[in-house]
Amino acid sequence: MEAQAQAAPGSLVKISLRLGSETHSVTSNEGILSEQLVSAKEQSMSIFKEYITRHNVRNDVPDELAESSSEDDADINEKPHVKSKKTKIN
Repeated sequence: MEAQAQAAPGSLVKISLRLGSETHSVTSNEGILSEQLVSAKEQSMSIFKEYITRHNVRNDVPDELAESSSEDDADINEKPHVKSKKTKIN
């Protein structure tokens, strides 16, 4: 059983990521295969996070758009509430 848990000599996890025009390589050769995969996943997630942060669209919205949408909401709330007529069934 111990032989199954040990990494085979020369085992290596190698990942190449192509994000747009960027290419990233992740390698891991420390420990058993499952540990290598966990390490490679952590490194990959870090690369993804950095890529998304660099290429993310602006989160801030101009004040003009925010004000006009709040005015539209106020107009909708000012409309009188209309009760629906119920029909009586005899």
